[in-house]
Amino acid sequence: MPEIRLTPEEIRYISLFQEVTRANVRDCIIDNENNRIIFLVDSKDMGVAIGKSGINVKKLKKIIGKDIELVAYSDNLEELVKNLMSPARVRSVKVVNTSSKKSVYINIDPQDKGLAIGKNGRNVARAKLILKRYMDIDNVVIV
Repeated sequence: MPEIRLTPEEIRYISLFQEVTRANVRDCIIDNENNRIIFLVDSKDMGVAIGKSGINVKKLKKIIGKDIELVAYSDNLEELVKNLMSPARVRSVKVVNTSSKKSVYINIDPQDKGLAIGKNGRNVARAKLILKRYMDIDNVVIV
């Protein structure tokens, strides 16, 4: 697993998130390209992190001025992929190693492909960021 170093800005966002939600955050990724901040939260803390009717996410979005996305973290690759693609239904996850790259092929239920990819590929971009950071995966392919 690659070593993860947080920037001072990411540390500030994590501190703010924990102050607002009272949930433990595992990681924070700033995605300026898509004007969002992605927080990885332990699965057991997701409900607390979101808050009743999404109140915590709305509050953070108002304070920070960027979209806020939460992903339930898992050490298990398949679980993490399912969490990243949710609510799309993942049929299978396959990792393929070539000499220079590590790719993950995610088989999605055909009627959920658009949901999995997201508007302008936002969900795939999020999956790439997180899977590269945690599992050293270079490429994400939706099949």
